[in-house]
Amino acid sequence: MGKKIAWISGLVLVIGLVWYLFIKPSDYLIRFKVNALPGTINQTVKLWNKSLPNAQWKEQENLSNFTYEMNHNDSIFIYRWQIDQINDSISKVKVYVSEPRNSLHHKLTVPFSKTPFVRRSEQTVKAVFEELNDHIKRFKVTLVGEVELPSTDCLCIAIKEHQQKKASGMMRNYSYLSGVVAQNNLQANGSPFVEVTDWQMEKDSIAFNFCNPIVKKDSMPEIKGLFYKQIESKKALKAIYNGNYITSDRAWYQLLDHSEKNGIAVENRPFEIFNSNPNFGGDELQWEAEVFMPLRSADE
Repeated sequence: MGKKIAWISGLVLVIGLVWYLFIKPSDYLIRFKVNALPGTINQTVKLWNKSLPNAQWKEQENLSNFTYEMNHNDSIFIYRWQIDQINDSISKVKVYVSEPRNSLHHKLTVPFSKTPFVRRSEQTVKAVFEELNDHIKRFKVTLVGEVELPSTDCLCIAIKEHQQKKASGMMRNYSYLSGVVAQNNLQANGSPFVEVTDWQMEKDSIAFNFCNPIVKKDSMPEIKGLFYKQIESKKALKAIYNGNYITSDRAWYQLLDHSEKNGIAVENRPFEIFNSNPNFGGDELQWEAEVFMPLRSADE
């Protein structure tokens, strides 16, 4: 009996060792918690990644699982992120790091010493962690709940952009749209807004109408490249976003998270009303946007 137990124990040990050395996909694991939702973490890591000449985004399974590579002194490090949301505001993050060229060496040495590979991996993830913590101090999202999105007539321009360039697409057209309203004696009727018509979340691609609310007249001039539209009143989830409008999509993820947790069907087509003019500068935390996620109608 004793020999059988020893034999089984030895077999388990050998299998475990073979898995660890030759099958285990990562060489080192880093864990941390952060006060942010997966969508905010995902977008922040992407922006950080784009700012580095030695980093390359590789793939994304979903908002919570993605991979990028970094070149460190001619060695390719692979960082695979896995995010698990703990509650309404905190996420647990695991970063699996590997260097395929020296994987066996790292697996033999990492358990026993803080190698240059470990130090480099920790420094890199720490930089992202610090960027995340700095970013979440620069915006605030306050959930309001279910409201009625007001109806309005408006003059719009259709834009397709990368999600992270939504604000630049707005700013490129802000003066033009406002100028057209003034030149054609149209009466402005509220703050400019964005109506997202298509959100490809996995590709970070959006199509949206950037609009100025106006008072409708019997005769409206035709303007090349622009179109008139009536926004119909509808029920929506609402949040107040304070911060730079470049990252107002953080409120989108908050609203989606709220809808999923409460079984509320939404359209995934955010609607944002911008109540502050960024051209005036000032404290970005005082900039305000009303962000809506329209509810899905019963027949959809």
